[in-house]
Amino acid sequence: MKRYIFLILIALCGAGLAILYLNWGNPGGYIIAQIRLPRLLLTVLTGMSLAAVGSVYQLMLGNPLAEPYVLGISSGSAFGSILFAVLGMLILMPLGGFIGAIFTMLLVWRLAQTRSGFDPRRLIIAGVIVGMFFSAGISLMMYLNRQDTVLILGTLMGNLGRIFNRGEYSIFLALTGIIVLLLAWLFMKSRALDILSSSDLYAASVGIEVESLRKQIFFVSSLVVGIVVSYAGIIGFVGLITPHILRLMGFTNQKQIFPASLLFGATFLLGADFLAKNLSGIELPVGVITAAVGCPFFIYLLLRK
Repeated sequence: MKRYIFLILIALCGAGLAILYLNWGNPGGYIIAQIRLPRLLLTVLTGMSLAAVGSVYQLMLGNPLAEPYVLGISSGSAFGSILFAVLGMLILMPLGGFIGAIFTMLLVWRLAQTRSGFDPRRLIIAGVIVGMFFSAGISLMMYLNRQDTVLILGTLMGNLGRIFNRGEYSIFLALTGIIVLLLAWLFMKSRALDILSSSDLYAASVGIEVESLRKQIFFVSSLVVGIVVSYAGIIGFVGLITPHILRLMGFTNQKQIFPASLLFGATFLLGADFLAKNLSGIELPVGVITAAVGCPFFIYLLLRK
């Protein structure tokens, strides 16, 4: 009962935030349609995607710290989108993020292989190392292209205030449809993920092709992260804290956690971005707000457990 009440409260809070998000300050119709609505859609899509992928990674790898940033996917996608931007191909930044995410995914997966097969612990270590490498590459591009510092910092710290022209908005809507389909596919793998979390041996005994399933899930989730990071930049802690909070509220299996993550992740990021825009006289990077919430939460978990 507690979890259903929690979901209802989150849904009401999300709806209220969306209305406030669009109408704060009594803007005109043009501002709402051309600026605030696209930003609202990007924020909701990013929050949903990061939270859902975080829940998938944590279950698949059996590690409570697993999330897109820790696995290096976010950094690889950010590197690709920034590289395309500094080369003057701003409209192709999503393509750069997609390529960066796929390359990072293949590299991290290869580094996680041992003679005996896949090792989830090596995957985490490989993700951290590859993420640091791409972060260094981003720092080098920022040093060599100081005229693009604002754009690069926006990608590194999270920036949901992207202004779309008509062509870019059409591409974004098409990619949104692709992400929704990919998230639906991940949801359909919920039961297999629950079985996989017990042990590889048990999963294989009930007919699951363990290695193939991991590859498919890692590939699909990397696509999702690559697309959202290319638009929104690196936003930490959303995929990390959302599944933990849901488990604290009584959600037990992935069929419950995954859809709840979509709702909670979208609402959480909406609230964080609203604070980032209105908390002070200047707009703060949304990653600052998510980190300000996420760090104390993990200190609480550490002290509690």
